[in-house]
Amino acid sequence: MERGLAGPGMLADTIVRRWQDHTPLHRQESIYARDGLELSRSTICGWHEQLANLVEPLVEAMLRDAFEAPYLCTDATGVLVRAEEQCQRAHFWVLIAPERHVLYRFSHKHDSAAVDRLLAGYKGYLVADAHSVYDHLYDKGEVVEVACWAHARRYFFKALSSDPERAEHALALIKGLFRVERSIKTAPRKKREETRREKSRPIVDAFFAWCDAQAAEVLDETPIAGAIRYAQNQRAALTRFLDDGRLPLDNNVSERNLRREVLGRKNWLFLGSDEGARTNTLFVSLLASCQLHGIEPWAYMRDLLCVLPSWPRSRVLELAPAFWKQTREHEDAQQRLAANVFRAVTLADHVPPA
Repeated sequence: MERGLAGPGMLADTIVRRWQDHTPLHRQESIYARDGLELSRSTICGWHEQLANLVEPLVEAMLRDAFEAPYLCTDATGVLVRAEEQCQRAHFWVLIAPERHVLYRFSHKHDSAAVDRLLAGYKGYLVADAHSVYDHLYDKGEVVEVACWAHARRYFFKALSSDPERAEHALALIKGLFRVERSIKTAPRKKREETRREKSRPIVDAFFAWCDAQAAEVLDETPIAGAIRYAQNQRAALTRFLDDGRLPLDNNVSERNLRREVLGRKNWLFLGSDEGARTNTLFVSLLASCQLHGIEPWAYMRDLLCVLPSWPRSRVLELAPAFWKQTREHEDAQQRLAANVFRAVTLADHVPPA
């Protein structure tokens, strides 16, 4: 950074502490002070805002690449943003291209306009909940809805206390679907499709036949009626996984990755500004993608900050966590890392003596 005193190792440390370990800036300030380093929270925040501009082209390249995936998973959670009189409610969105990228976005509202900004230009399968904010995407057929069986299951869990017999029957059928999925978790696409035709489709047919038979028997406005109605309304989207072996049975991957923001929210309570939200989503996208690919986050952020400023913009996607292990082995990357004096100083204590 221009006129900056922090090297890549130090900068990476503050990033990982803040968004991987969920340590707010005031706690970082006191932690560094105990180590004898007087470093104000405003200084760290300024560093992160500058670095956000540096990494944004990389995250945008990851988003474009994600749109090439056969399907995407998405979900959202609320967050507070500081305002003059009182905090305003806003939302974090997660967008996942399984086995490739985990990406986050921010919006003030949870509405169709926010969805349009999140998925502008995307065509393909979308795994999401049944919220109405997504409905307009499916009108033209360019985006195909895939529903989540875990969401459907929750409605029947809620009905256990009031109608245990019916709820347990439905849950037993859904449990059978998840049992089949566990058995083909690592199987190739064709094998998954074959197994689903043989084992999952009969369960799905039995489930919806039961829903149709019970719909006229249950009392309106009861939890079990709501569960059956939800399943019937989502029938087409819930059965879509049967026709394409790539599609998942549920959207749990989105909820698992949203926990990262939920855990952070419990520590820092609210966002300071829209710019703070943008900075948050950029770095959390990189760190979550590191976790997806089993990459140690501090080493990745340190080396990324070494090579990214001079890396060709046309090849920036090579620095994404999805491709980092291969890129790091290339001679070009090795030379750039070896030539970085700040990285050499950071690793000095770990270099074996000659």
